Amino acid sequence: MGRILTEKDVEAAVKGGSVYAAGGGGWADHGRMLGYAAVSIGKPELVSIDELNADDWVATAAAIGAPASTTPWEMRGVDYVKAVELLQEALGEKVSALMVGQNGKSSTLNGWLPSAILGTKVLDAVGDMRAHPTGDMGSIGMAGSPEQMIQTAVGGNRDENRYIEVVVRGATAKVSPILRTASDMSGGFIASCRNPLRASYVRRNAALGGISLALTLGEAIIAAEGRGGSAIIDTIAKTTNGTILAEGVITDKSVVYTREAFDIGTVTLGKGDNSTVLHIMNEYMAVENAGGTRLATFPDVITTLSREGEPLSVGQLQVGMKIFVLHVPKTVIPLASSVLDPSVYPPVEKAMGIEIARYALSGRT
Repeated sequence: MGRILTEKDVEAAVKGGSVYAAGGGGWADHGRMLGYAAVSIGKPELVSIDELNADDWVATAAAIGAPASTTPWEMRGVDYVKAVELLQEALGEKVSALMVGQNGKSSTLNGWLPSAILGTKVLDAVGDMRAHPTGDMGSIGMAGSPEQMIQTAVGGNRDENRYIEVVVRGATAKVSPILRTASDMSGGFIASCRNPLRASYVRRNAALGGISLALTLGEAIIAAEGRGGSAIIDTIAKTTNGTILAEGVITDKSVVYTREAFDIGTVTLGKGDNSTVLHIMNEYMAVENAGGTRLATFPDVITTLSREGEPLSVGQLQVGMKIFVLHVPKTVIPLASSVLDPSVYPPVEKAMGIEIARYALSGRT
């Protein structure tokens, strides 16, 4: 039997999702809006893959873009629902459950409102345990597939006449950039529903249990909150099976927003031989020490925490802040097939100018 998600699960999902957001993953308030709307309007139900039939349709609910405070984005809960409805129309069949492409401040909750309104289940599976910059990285092995897929996107700033609805069909790698362009045109952030696949395929390719892991982490954080920042940081490290890789004061932040709707650059902690560099493409993708030795690489979880134990997004970081860098090696988290797919790495490596695949695809961290 599935688990009915209730009001108390909303904050746990947002807090746990915020750690796995790895510096990206949307907005906490947007996540709360989606979650509270869902639990007040209906009974969203979290189910495991075992509760679906092998040929049930599962689609991915996602938000696309890198909504900086500088972009005029607007996304309403109803946009997620409309995206699912458009996908079902194009498919000609009902979608049984929605998974999400990644955990995040709001993305952990992307399937809840359609579940409450349309009755689709919230599948306890994610395309990636942590947040990532490209849709392909959460596409559970579909990135290089020639198979025709359906993808929809809905949303935009209404006051500026930027509201868009789009339905596209084609190979995932060819149509994903269309949705990213739609996101940019809509104001920087858009709701999507994409890649309907059979549950049997999802079982083999998704990171199973990803939503309940985020909920468990959030519950542990909430339980530790009365005990101060260091207790929260310890709790996060313990619950995720991670460690604090580095701590220090931010001495440099060089991040730019690109036309492709990505935030790319670096953040440096400390000075000289004691410095640590975080490499960013929307999220934290790699960590290096002063000598250029790689300490952590996607799909490891890399997250920055404040002294109070709050997960900070890239946009919140400022020179002079003291932060802690959490590292959860990929060996202790469920991995989806898409993060082990060599085809998803070249665009990211090109944009960032560093190696990712060699580390991501090796057996060690």
